[in-house]
Amino acid sequence: MTRASGPDTHSPDIHSPDTHPVKGNDTIMPETMRAAVLHAPGDIRVERLPVPEPGPREALVRVAACGVCGSDISRMLRPEVAYNLPLICGHEFSGHVVALGSELAAAGTVRAGDLVAVPPLIPCRRCGPCDQGRYSLCEDYDYFGSRRPGAYAEYVAVPEDNLLVLPADLDPRAAAMLDPAAIALHAIWRTKLRAGHRVAVVGAGPIGLFAIQWALLQGASEVLSIDVSEEKAAMALEAGATRTATTPEQARELAGPGFDVIVESAGVPATADQAVSLAARHGQAVFIGIPHDPVVLPKSTFSAFLRREITLHGAWNSFSAPFPGDEWRLAAQAMADGRLRWKFMITHELDLDDLGDTMRKLGERSMFSSKVLFLPNGDRP
Repeated sequence: MTRASGPDTHSPDIHSPDTHPVKGNDTIMPETMRAAVLHAPGDIRVERLPVPEPGPREALVRVAACGVCGSDISRMLRPEVAYNLPLICGHEFSGHVVALGSELAAAGTVRAGDLVAVPPLIPCRRCGPCDQGRYSLCEDYDYFGSRRPGAYAEYVAVPEDNLLVLPADLDPRAAAMLDPAAIALHAIWRTKLRAGHRVAVVGAGPIGLFAIQWALLQGASEVLSIDVSEEKAAMALEAGATRTATTPEQARELAGPGFDVIVESAGVPATADQAVSLAARHGQAVFIGIPHDPVVLPKSTFSAFLRREITLHGAWNSFSAPFPGDEWRLAAQAMADGRLRWKFMITHELDLDDLGDTMRKLGERSMFSSKVLFLPNGDRP
C-alpha cells in the first residue's frame, strides 16, 4: 500500500467537458469511456463520458470488476438516499493501473500494470478519529460511488493512499470482494470472539458468508447461519456453517442457552430483535446491516438484554491504521492463500448495459443473487 501525506479529495463533475486523451506509460488511453450514471432514483443511464485524468498523486485504474453492495441498491432506487446527482455509483472494485500522475510516477511506489483493490473511503486525516487512526469514524470523509464518481465505469482516478497493490496472480474478482470481506472482519473484531465460542450469523449475503468463515478461522466451535432463503442456507453450508436455520423458531431451538457472539448482517428490524434475543448471558451482538425502517426491541427482548448483560456493538465500514487497516491486509492474504473462499458466492457476472435492469430486479427481490459483479471492460477469467 502506498501512502501520501494527504489524498486529493476533490470530487470532479462527471460531465466535465474536458476530453483530452490520458497518456499511460506507452499507451494513449481513449478519450471517453462507458459509465452507468444515476440521474434520479431509478433513472440509470449508460453514457459515454470523458476518461478522468489522474491528479499528480493519483493513478488511473481500468476497472476489472465492481461488486453490488446493498447500499448501492437503496442509493440508486430510493429517493432519500442519493444526494450527489448525477452520480456514478459502485465502490467494491478492483482494476489495473494504466496511467500515473506526475508525482506518483516519480515516487515509483506504484507501477502501470499493478493489480489493485481500492478501499472506497478517503479519510480527511484532519479530524479527531483520523488522528487516532480510527478512519471508519472519519468526520469529513470522501467516498467512491456516493460522494465522488465510483466504479460502475470503465476507468476511475484513484488517490495514492487508496491503491492497495495485490499479487499479480490474484483473481481480480476476488480483489473486488475485499470490501465485504474486510467489513465482516472489522465487525467480528468489535467483539471478543474467542476459540470455542458459539456464533450465529444473521443474514447469508456476502458479508454474512465471509463472517461465517472469519468466525471459524478465529476458532468458533460452531457457527449457525440464519437466513430465510433456502438457497442462501445452502451457500452458508458451503462457507462452513455447522448448522442453518430458515425460520425464527428453528434459530431459537438451535440456540439452546444462547450464542456467545451474534453477527447481524441482514439490516432488517426483525433480525435486529432476533440477534439480541439469541445472545447468551454476557453474549455480544454486533450489527453491520443498515435498516431503512425504525428498529424497535420488544419488551421481552429488552428485558433479556438487561438481565443477561448482553453487549451490543455497532460496526461501520472496515478501516483502521495504518490505512486501510489490517482488516484489508489480512483479507487480501486470506484470499491469496485460499483460507477465505469467495468464488462460490458469485451468482452474476454482468456488463454495464445490464446495470439498470439488474438494480430494479434486486430492489424488487425478483431475482436470486448473492454477489453480483459488473465487469465494465468485459474482463472475464
